[in-house]
Amino acid sequence: MIRDIQAKDLTDLIKHLCIQANTILPEDIRNAVNSAAQSEDSPVGCSILQDLKENWTFAEQKGLPICQDTGMAVVFLDWGQDCHLVGGSLEDAVNAGVAQGYVEGFLRLSVVADPIRRGNTGDNTPAILHLKMVPGDQVSVTIAPKGFGSENMTKLRMFKPSVSQGEIEDFIVSCVSEAGSNPCPPVVVGVGLGGTSETAVELAKRALLRPAGTWSSDPFYAEMEQRLLERVNRLGIGPQGLGGRTTALSVAILPYPTHIAGLPCAVNLGCHVTRHAQGVL
Repeated sequence: MIRDIQAKDLTDLIKHLCIQANTILPEDIRNAVNSAAQSEDSPVGCSILQDLKENWTFAEQKGLPICQDTGMAVVFLDWGQDCHLVGGSLEDAVNAGVAQGYVEGFLRLSVVADPIRRGNTGDNTPAILHLKMVPGDQVSVTIAPKGFGSENMTKLRMFKPSVSQGEIEDFIVSCVSEAGSNPCPPVVVGVGLGGTSETAVELAKRALLRPAGTWSSDPFYAEMEQRLLERVNRLGIGPQGLGGRTTALSVAILPYPTHIAGLPCAVNLGCHVTRHAQGVL
């Protein structure tokens, strides 16, 4: 049976999630920072981690943004194939929700209408929409605001299929090393492997949605993630780049089948406020 989804309901949910994602830090990131504070050796690093905890507590209590860069709204929409949108178009409903959330939530408006000619759009739209059709009669919406201190550190490399696993791991670690303090560490490291170039980059961003501190369900990649996290945290960049053992909170790898002639690898970093909020219609 087909279930009708009202465009207005989708807009209202996205509006709410935009505000929530920017003012309430996800529990998994909180837990990761709390855990890091227990093991951080650097006095400066410990102090910064405590400051981060005070910041997110104050933001939630006052309904203020956790970070002044409230990002570009990235919307992951898993649309049940038994759902039918009525009362408007999909992209219009999504962008209306983002506009209402950012304007009414007094969130910083950072989107420009043209990459070269610039000119602020005035409501933080358009959003970046990733739509996937899935079985069922529900619509799952995840809002992941992406600040550009971390987004600007994104890297893609098109490896040859002869590349070794060690060389891939070296590339991932080098991305974090070269980023230094720019992405506001401690970071979450998202890695996309396989597909085509655009697939790998999207996978890297989707990887940031996995709860921090959890590992891949594939033992091969789980071991790789743990090894990478250890290597990254030996870089000594530390919280906010001022030294310490907490450079990253988590590493998440999402693989996908690829062509025999290549091996795309993308790295997308999330800052210490790797924000996301999820709801279901």
